Amino acid sequence: MSEVTVTVRGEHERRVAPERATIRVSVRSEGPERTVVVEHVMRLADPVRRSITERADAGSIVDWTSTRLSVRAERPWSNDGKRLAPVFYASVDFTATFAEASELSIWASDISPWDGVEVGGVEWHLTPETRTQVEQEVAAEAVGVAVTRAQAYAGALGLEQVTPIEIADAGLISMAQGSAEAPLMKARGGIAFAADAGPVMEYEPDEIVISATVEARFLAR
Repeated sequence: MSEVTVTVRGEHERRVAPERATIRVSVRSEGPERTVVVEHVMRLADPVRRSITERADAGSIVDWTSTRLSVRAERPWSNDGKRLAPVFYASVDFTATFAEASELSIWASDISPWDGVEVGGVEWHLTPETRTQVEQEVAAEAVGVAVTRAQAYAGALGLEQVTPIEIADAGLISMAQGSAEAPLMKARGGIAFAADAGPVMEYEPDEIVISATVEARFLAR
């Protein structure tokens, strides 16, 4: 056997501590009068906005957004099947990105008892610079795994040299059905509530998992 084509897959995974946490907060109000509901939700949203800007000026919040006022109306049904007068719902949504989980926990605990405030989920992530760097490093490691496998296969056949012919994201070389798998990042976070009566929130992020899978074809001689 003088030469043979070897096709392999290489994978690599790395766990990284998150650098940022983005929390979603909604301020809501409802009632029978549209004007009253709108004015009420704007009053409720003002202290939330101020608390965010204060922390942004102090540097604990690195980015934040606020949506426009949203208003909708619904006419509920009574128990005897009659349409009742309209009920108006108004909301303003915020997102705030914190550099420290401890600062996020303190802020969420502070605002959660406020009238009309609903604290939503948290997304843990990396800075764009770190994400790009880690994805590149993980992809390179996956390629190294593919090369090592190809060399092992070639050695088992009594061949010594492997020359790369083609390399791609998983699914682009193989004939298997399914979409290509680019480097993948997953983030998971938990929320724990203290045992005492106060609504103290503790956000404890899991590590972010970044993985890459590649397919490669070599000529072994």
